[in-house]
Amino acid sequence: MQIDNGILKTDERVAYTLRSLYSRFGYCQYKMSKFEEYALYARNKDFLISDSIISFTDTSGRLLALKPDVTLSIINNSKDEAGTVQKLYYDENVYRIPKGSRSFKEIKQIGLECIGDIGIFEVCEVLSLAIRSLSSISEDYIFEISHVGLMESVLDSLSLGEDVKKQALLCINQKNSDGLYGICAINSVPKEVADTLNVFISNYNSVDEALAAVSGICTAGVADASLSELTEIISFLKQIGLCDNVKIDFSITGEKNYYSGVAFKGYIKGIPTAVLSGGRYDKLMRKMGRASGAIGFAVYLDLLERLDMAGQEFDVDVLLIHGKDIARAIAKADELSKDGKTVRVVGQIPCNLRYRELIDLTGED
Repeated sequence: MQIDNGILKTDERVAYTLRSLYSRFGYCQYKMSKFEEYALYARNKDFLISDSIISFTDTSGRLLALKPDVTLSIINNSKDEAGTVQKLYYDENVYRIPKGSRSFKEIKQIGLECIGDIGIFEVCEVLSLAIRSLSSISEDYIFEISHVGLMESVLDSLSLGEDVKKQALLCINQKNSDGLYGICAINSVPKEVADTLNVFISNYNSVDEALAAVSGICTAGVADASLSELTEIISFLKQIGLCDNVKIDFSITGEKNYYSGVAFKGYIKGIPTAVLSGGRYDKLMRKMGRASGAIGFAVYLDLLERLDMAGQEFDVDVLLIHGKDIARAIAKADELSKDGKTVRVVGQIPCNLRYRELIDLTGED
């Protein structure tokens, strides 16, 4: 049976395309239950987009939760094996309260996780797959990348108090230069230090400009490994032709308690929020008692509904009003549909239905 791609919604088409993409690169599908022990999520609420969790007690008395996240489950069900890398992808529904909402929603997402002995190759591969994931949705996309480790190294080198450091990081996350300079002034932090931190807030026209700016504030021995990694990643993306829509944006900090290296987000024109996010989360692995490294990302398929709504001018191509000869009306609908048109057969014109063409058979009876 041949599948008509015309009837697939954007999220359905993208899910099929991405499953095929990840499989071709050797990632195996991870399947999980809708339920996981509540304690797993309760211990790691800071990592979750929403800290509200649907929980219940099963028949054996265990406290379970409808899964609000897939990454935590993958970590919880994998093992440390020296010298190996586990590559997994998933296509799952999660249950959480989206931002700006008060109600739980079933959210469909697809993504991948790379866990184990993570090196520069694995980091570059995951980033390339994230960019290819965006390009499979739309050619009009932006991929923004940051490096949490680089920012932490620079912040640590400036000998700031923990409270000032937290406030400065928040300002960087919000791209709030005025707030940053205000915090530094209140805490008697020298202006040249504030200028150094403001480099992370500035907008850059190219990845090369951003790398040059951050290189200028990395004094000898500060963030050498992180800056080298970020530079190597950008060089790799250029070599394989995936750097045209890439920007360096240090305001992407992720959750500092979990992320340790690159962090990134992806945007599609027509959708106001990120449809893809991810990063390297070795700190989360340590918090869960794991020695392995890990990097991954998720694509939020529910957000792609906006693309369907924006591109749908009509509900059907043809509105066909049948007469007394029902068999003739059905035959006519079948004839039109074979030409690729969508047809709705009705007895009278319904309210609020958008159609390209009206065919009325009642006058031909």
